[in-house]
Amino acid sequence: MTYKTPGPINADLSAPVSVQTDALAWVSSPLPGVERRMLERDGGEVARATSLVRYAPGSRFDAHRHGGGEEFLVLEGVFSDENGDYVTGTYVRNPPGSSHAPFTQGGCTIFVKLCQMPAHETEVLRRDASPSAMTPPAKGCFERVELFRAPHETVAIEAMGPGAWRPAASEGEEILVLDGRLVYGGATYPAGTWLRRPTGSQQAISSPSGCRFWVKRGHLPKGA
Repeated sequence: MTYKTPGPINADLSAPVSVQTDALAWVSSPLPGVERRMLERDGGEVARATSLVRYAPGSRFDAHRHGGGEEFLVLEGVFSDENGDYVTGTYVRNPPGSSHAPFTQGGCTIFVKLCQMPAHETEVLRRDASPSAMTPPAKGCFERVELFRAPHETVAIEAMGPGAWRPAASEGEEILVLDGRLVYGGATYPAGTWLRRPTGSQQAISSPSGCRFWVKRGHLPKGA
């Protein structure tokens, strides 16, 4: 694939979005063996961005600094840098000003958000977000593992048992469906779907057969 500088994608944070990521093409990055499925982007190569990033076995990215911070969830394989190895299910927050040189031995896929942290975040965070870190919910029940909490946002892995539902999050939310199927607004979203539900959303979510998803709340524009 030929690398091309990306333009804005789903950049209006007040707009609802749903993307079935499996239907997107993998787009080349500046480094060989590293490809992206771009979900949200505002800027050029250095940008506010939300993406799936796939590293081929043995690939690496040059050392770089994250001026606006970085958070990622390892979806498949083992993602590594000079600070350690991050297995499938690991959630990491690297604060603004941090730097690293990522690579993989056997290949991996990560869900990553760049340039979306406030300057006052200074701590590195690593959490286990794998299915084994939570109790599978019973029919009609709901489970949550909180990964990060601050006044400006919360991040969690949530799971709904078969037939479970919950009311709309009035503060808005961003969701990546990891397993199962999520129902919202009469539409069904399978694993791999990325959703942005702006503030003021009124419709509840449910899951007739059960599902598990990554979710962030509190970070979207107020009053949208």
